[in-house]
This record gives sequence, structure tokens and C-alpha cells, in this order.
Amino acid sequence: MIKIELEKLLEGRSLYWLSKETEIRWATLSAMANGKAQRLNLDDLEAICDVLRCQPGDLLVIETRKKSTRKR
Repeated sequence: MIKIELEKLLEGRSLYWLSKETEIRWATLSAMANGKAQRLNLDDLEAICDVLRCQPGDLLVIETRKKSTRKR
């Protein structure tokens, strides 16, 4: 499972602040922060990284690996 570590990178700032800085809906950021996001828009990822001055790898971490049942 890929986890989005917004809370760690916000360093005490709120999702509301990040929403205003990135122009990303608060509900979208909340879903990301709470592990409820099903998709990640690359433009949103770029905006978050620009505001938080980080790289995507700082934001996205693999929490546990599930055995894939998909054929490649």
C-alpha cells in the first residue's frame, strides 16, 4: 500500500493552509492524508511538492507490499 505522508511534511501547518497554497480542494487533501485517496493527480502532486519544497519520494512511501494478483 502506498501512503501519502502529508502530516509529516506539513510540520504543524494545516490542510486548510495547504489547500489555499496549492489551490487543491481541502476534501482532496484530506482524503490523501487519511489514506482514502483512490487516485493521485500528478499536477496535484507537483503543486504539493512545490509548496512543501520536497520531492515525490518524500511524500509517497510504500507501507506494506501486497502480493499482486495482476498479470503483467
